[in-house]
Amino acid sequence: MDIKKIPALRIGALKAEIPIVQGAMGVGVSLSNLASAVANAGGIGVIATPGIGQFEPDYDSNAQEANRRALSKEIRKAKAKTDGLIGVNVMVALSNFDDLVQCSVDEGADLLFLGAGLPLGLPETLPLNRLGELATKFVPIVSSGRAAQLVFRAWQKRYNHIPDAVVVEGPLAGGHLGFRKEQINNPDFKLEKILPEVLTVVKPYEKQFKKSIPVIAAGGIYTGADIYSFMELGAHGVQMGTRFVATYDCDASMEFKEAYLNCKEKDIVIIDSPVGLPGRAIRSKFLERVSSGVRETFKCHWKCLRSCNFRNVPYCIARALTNAKQGNLEEGFAFSGANAYRIDRIISVKELIDTLVAEYTEVLIKKSSEPTMAAEKT
Repeated sequence: MDIKKIPALRIGALKAEIPIVQGAMGVGVSLSNLASAVANAGGIGVIATPGIGQFEPDYDSNAQEANRRALSKEIRKAKAKTDGLIGVNVMVALSNFDDLVQCSVDEGADLLFLGAGLPLGLPETLPLNRLGELATKFVPIVSSGRAAQLVFRAWQKRYNHIPDAVVVEGPLAGGHLGFRKEQINNPDFKLEKILPEVLTVVKPYEKQFKKSIPVIAAGGIYTGADIYSFMELGAHGVQMGTRFVATYDCDASMEFKEAYLNCKEKDIVIIDSPVGLPGRAIRSKFLERVSSGVRETFKCHWKCLRSCNFRNVPYCIARALTNAKQGNLEEGFAFSGANAYRIDRIISVKELIDTLVAEYTEVLIKKSSEPTMAAEKT
């Protein structure tokens, strides 16, 4: 193996030459265009399902079918543009979780990333006694070793099968967070702390089931040096979302991307989402308005999230995120990771990944030469 080359990420029979998973960003921010660009650059591109059907003409009258139809379209479009790996992220909290998981498998998604809740059970429409025979690989997203243990134990008991990989997401991620507010800035919950916990949980399952279970680190990873650091800690790859927003290939509007370009560190805030979770977002006039107690007027045509009590929430988060994706930041806001303020230009996905790989390689070469340099001094 070339020690100066970034290692590939292998999940079962799947192989990504670049060990980078593009984080899913919902309500239209990461669709087929972004996902296929990442896949073409050697990483794993991911289509986000939350709100995916909102751009179908019959969404208000037939939301479930609109969501499924839109997801089918996006998977097919992505696969038509690339021979690389295409994943789909389905939030466990979605009301139509089962339907979207089945649709992803039917359409031949290479991977399914399952987060925003613990995926302790899978749709009964799947061949649950033969999950290992499916071409689609299953990857839960967790925020602690305990959560990983719960998922692996449940799958072992119910299906005699375990996940094909796992993403461990730390508190510097964007969007809804799997942490309580008081945990977000607590050093005990840093990604560097929880990654080893998950690795420890996974190891005995690898031995028992005689297969490799890659652990992918996520949340706050920004540079190739960051990638190197987490892979040195034992991660097999990383997941990154924020960096991919600031690309020409991202499916969001230019106004949405400019929110990233223009924000300062102080503009990145933790909000109380209407669905009962803390979230990280970029400050906007909309957020300032609703935080002052203003209640937005809206109609709920489709209870998209199981936990949303739409009659009592101050605004519809799906509508706010849709507005932002389309460029209307006056009536919405952008989720972002903690490092969004560091972005200073829009580039292509290829340039971004080439830069990350070059940064990783630079650190690798430096580290590999340190023992030689020390020996020369003596």
